[in-house]
Amino acid sequence: MLLMCHSMLLAKLAVLIVLPFLLLCYGVGKVHCSTIHENREDLRSLLDFKKWISDPNGALMNNWTTSTHFCRWNGVNCTSTPPYRVRQLLLTGLNLGGEISSSLGNLTSLTYLDLSNNSFHGPIPLLNKLQNLEYLYLGSNHLQGVIPDALTNCSNLVALDLSGNNLNGLIPPRVSFLTKLANIYLDSNYLTGEIPTSLRNITNLQLVYFSKNQLNGRIPDEVMQMPNLMELHLDQNNLSGSIPEVWQMPNILILDLSVNNLSGRIPRALSNVSSLQEWSLASNMLGSILPSNIGDALPNLTILYLGENYFEGHIPASLGNPPGLREIDLSENYFTGQIPNSLGNLSLLSYLNLGRNMLQSTDNEGWEFIHALGNCSSLTALSLSRNKLQGAIPNSIANLSSTLTRMLMSKNSLSGTVPPRIGKFSSLIQLSLGQNNLTGTIEEWVGNMTKLERLNLQSNSFFGIIPPSIGQLTRLTDLFLAENQFTGFIPPGFGNLKSLLELNLSYNNFNGYIPPNFRNLEQLILFDLGYNNLQGDITLDISKLKQLTDLRLSSNKLTGEIPETFGKCQQLENLLMDQNYLKGNIPPSFKGLQSLKSLNLSHNNLSGTIPTILEDLSLLNKLDLSYNRLQGEIPMNGVFANATAISLNGNWGLCGGVMDLHMPACPAVSRGREWKRYVTILLILVVSFMSLGMSIYVIFLGKKAPRRPYLLLLSFGKKFPGVSYKDLAQATENFSESNLVGRGSYSSVYRGKLTEAKIEVAIKVFDLETRFADKSFISECESLRTIRHRNLLPILTACSTIDNNGNDFKALIYEFMPNGNLDTWLHQKHGGVAPTHLGLAQRLNIGVGMADALAYLHHDCGRPIVHCDLKPTNILLDDDMNAHLGDFGIASLIVDSRSIAIGHYSSGCSSSLAVRGTIGYIAPEYAQTVHASTCGDVYSFGILLLEMIIGKRPTDSMFEGGLTIINFVERNFPDQVVHFIDAHLQEECKGFVKATASTENEVHQCVLSLMQVALACTRSLPRERMSMREVAVNLHAIRRSYVAATK
Repeated sequence: MLLMCHSMLLAKLAVLIVLPFLLLCYGVGKVHCSTIHENREDLRSLLDFKKWISDPNGALMNNWTTSTHFCRWNGVNCTSTPPYRVRQLLLTGLNLGGEISSSLGNLTSLTYLDLSNNSFHGPIPLLNKLQNLEYLYLGSNHLQGVIPDALTNCSNLVALDLSGNNLNGLIPPRVSFLTKLANIYLDSNYLTGEIPTSLRNITNLQLVYFSKNQLNGRIPDEVMQMPNLMELHLDQNNLSGSIPEVWQMPNILILDLSVNNLSGRIPRALSNVSSLQEWSLASNMLGSILPSNIGDALPNLTILYLGENYFEGHIPASLGNPPGLREIDLSENYFTGQIPNSLGNLSLLSYLNLGRNMLQSTDNEGWEFIHALGNCSSLTALSLSRNKLQGAIPNSIANLSSTLTRMLMSKNSLSGTVPPRIGKFSSLIQLSLGQNNLTGTIEEWVGNMTKLERLNLQSNSFFGIIPPSIGQLTRLTDLFLAENQFTGFIPPGFGNLKSLLELNLSYNNFNGYIPPNFRNLEQLILFDLGYNNLQGDITLDISKLKQLTDLRLSSNKLTGEIPETFGKCQQLENLLMDQNYLKGNIPPSFKGLQSLKSLNLSHNNLSGTIPTILEDLSLLNKLDLSYNRLQGEIPMNGVFANATAISLNGNWGLCGGVMDLHMPACPAVSRGREWKRYVTILLILVVSFMSLGMSIYVIFLGKKAPRRPYLLLLSFGKKFPGVSYKDLAQATENFSESNLVGRGSYSSVYRGKLTEAKIEVAIKVFDLETRFADKSFISECESLRTIRHRNLLPILTACSTIDNNGNDFKALIYEFMPNGNLDTWLHQKHGGVAPTHLGLAQRLNIGVGMADALAYLHHDCGRPIVHCDLKPTNILLDDDMNAHLGDFGIASLIVDSRSIAIGHYSSGCSSSLAVRGTIGYIAPEYAQTVHASTCGDVYSFGILLLEMIIGKRPTDSMFEGGLTIINFVERNFPDQVVHFIDAHLQEECKGFVKATASTENEVHQCVLSLMQVALACTRSLPRERMSMREVAVNLHAIRRSYVAATK
């Protein structure tokens, strides 16, 4: 009992002793939640970081405040014990912008920093004090400059991601100091120089991503001898030489060396990389035969891409041995012999591309591989195009996997009929059998392939009718049936194929009428019905086909007049209607075909005169009106100025034209008599209408309020307080042709001299009979009313009044720019005392001026203004060759941000409605949206910059067949730069032999830098482009460097 009392006493004593300590601990915890252990240095660093960034989505705005402990801020994780330092900063994908402050370098306890997938720009900040940093992710931003050596002081780095930026310069050799590095991502930048051999010293390296840069030189032997390496991506660079022979990468899984300039053969020591799963050497200059044991040496192979090289010999049978092999691409080589049956052992094979080789099948044995491939139950794509396969397609083709989506066998020597059971492939998306010797009908099988998007049967000997079931293939985008022997009517079911982009039925024996429901095919780009027996009037309402660029109706039996609606196809580039029975005049509506390049109306029964509106089609470079019944004077300007570009033979009533046409002169006497007759008729009409008009005026004189003689827009300034129609008529000699400077879509520009002000001006007179011209006037007034910048065309005043005939008259008056527009200097000889070409310094100044002007419009006008039509003809040059941006007739003021669609807002581009512009300069996203955006102007500026450098318009004839000015530059940049820049710039490079990115020629370096900026502006995704403010900063830096280097 005594013992029990003693125990209870001890227990009570323990409670009395421990309880105060518990209370104390609780109090300490409460204090921690406020400020006791707050680290002021980390707080200051985070606040400074916030100060330098933009946060359009408000991800940090409401949370990163001093009223909340920074350890509770979004994206901030702290250590779990005092003094509660910042351990992780995770702000990925928040659409943050601005520069990354170097104050983050003071977060010395930081182990994980992730700012990827944002819009940060500027240099990589100094982070050399972050000795504890293990993970650094800055990828997918817009960072510029070089990779700082100081970054290698972060000696504990395990992962480094700088991919998807605009970094340049070398990969720092000191990267080998990061001895703990396991993953390094430097892909998708503009890095140059050689791969540092010191990488071998980083023994823990597992993942290396150096792809999509401009690295050159050989692949160092040391890189292929990193024992822990699992993935090596060196694709899409300028690497050259042979692949190192010695490979010591026992753990390698992925090796991508594609799209380089590698040569030589594949190393024989493949057994040292038996772990390899994915291997790509595509698009190089490798040759010789493949190792016969390639499939045995690489038993784990799943993907093999060797296309676009110079490999030859037979395809090794051992390729059928790796059990997991899923994808094989051996296309565009020189393989010969038969396709090995062993490929049928690959039960997981889904993709097999053997196209563009010299593979053969001259007998049944040569087609055995088709039977063998029937075992590949996962096969979805099979390409055998452009080989030497002969004979009939075997019936065993029906045994291929029902999952097949692509079957390509065009450009062989196939003969016989297509096995009807081919119709079982109901999942086919693409079927290409074109350019063979196939025959028979297609009725039995074509209608079953309801998922088809592309069908190519052209250049064979198919016959019979097109079955009505063709109308069930509603997913078709491309249909090529040309150069066969099809007959009968074109089935009306074609009108159901509303996804069609290209339709070619030419060189067949179709008869009947053009189905009117072709008007439903509103997505059509190419429409070719030429060389058939189609007849009747053209009743097709072609105005519905807004995207049409090529219309070919040649060599049919079409009659009647050319419909006026043809003039509404503003995208039309090629219009061929020769060898028909068309009659009547060439429609005046053709003036709307502003994109037209080639027009052939020859061998018809057209009459009347050649309309002068054809002179105004500035892109028209090929015109054939021969063998018609045209008469009268031949125009002299536009395409008619080049005798080699036009054909007018067989029109016996034509006269005049340029001397090179050798046409008879037009008889002056008869023209004078005819003129007198027209004048007499005109005078009678004028006197009659004046009498009638005076009578009406007298009757209603007291009822109608007088119209104001002019409307002065005071917001343009008070320097020219009153300009009337009479003033402008007097200044331009009654708007005479001799004072006409140029014409645009909605207006004409005249040169004139205001008598009272005694200055020379440019007077932009709006053609108010043209649709949208009045809106163009209002838009330009709205845009120019409050903006002022040294590189914007100075507007003096405006005039909105009535002319001498009582018609509405609207004009804008600008300072006259004596050196004309940039287009004249880039593409035509320039007269006067000015130089006949632009030097690099002048082009650089023009580029800087335009970048400043656009940066002002986008960022410094309150609400951004999108110009929408940036091109050389809208850039005017003053006496000192300073550039001024003009023509705001289709500019758009950006609407309030609350009404902007999320998709546009999140891309970092301000947007508005009503997109228009000029072909070649329009951003690709405008094909899918009605929103104009600042990003669209950035794209147009990039095209303009490329045009200034290479001296070619984006619509130049060399850019066809999928080649654009952008991918042309990308293909040749930077090594071949000297071969395609403007000839005058090449003169400035004269004396330098090498044309590589490492040249020391200042002109070269400047051109390379300008091209980098231009390519960054023309990226296909708007969110990946620079802003104009960033562009202006870059161009100013390039100009400073150029000026300093050329002093």
